[in-house]
Amino acid sequence: MKLNVLFVLLLSLILSACKPRPMDIPPVKRKEAATLASEADFALTLRDWARAEPLLEKATKLCPDTGVYWLNLGVARKRRGNNSGAKSAYEKALDAYRDHAAREPTRPEPVLQEIYVLALLGRADDARKAQDKAQKKLPDDRAVKMFVEDRRLEQILADPGFKDLAL
Repeated sequence: MKLNVLFVLLLSLILSACKPRPMDIPPVKRKEAATLASEADFALTLRDWARAEPLLEKATKLCPDTGVYWLNLGVARKRRGNNSGAKSAYEKALDAYRDHAAREPTRPEPVLQEIYVLALLGRADDARKAQDKAQKKLPDDRAVKMFVEDRRLEQILADPGFKDLAL
């Protein structure tokens, strides 16, 4: 009996260490990651992909639950011709946005970001399904309504700039 309890406690500690929840990341690490991401955003603005990539890698290590850091890392890697690295980063961004949507089910932003990342991953059909799901889940949300009514997903998929970043 004691061995089972010890095993369950050990297993829960291991599992909780594998995927930090937002409240498990100390504020000082979040601030450091935000500083790194801000510097990376500046580098991305200057199209200095080589400078942005390591900054974003550090930011994602500090705050692996922040989808935008993963998304920007994927963009930097794609711009540098590292498609497999971009795919990995986009998939981590997708996980982060899905986790965020699960934590805050009434907020449209993480769901809309999930749709965008699915499109980046070349999964347009999954993006359309996620859009339909968002419309059913948040029928009164203005942002979701506008996204669907304005056919933004189709506009995104047709955008040549988007096609450069997509896999």
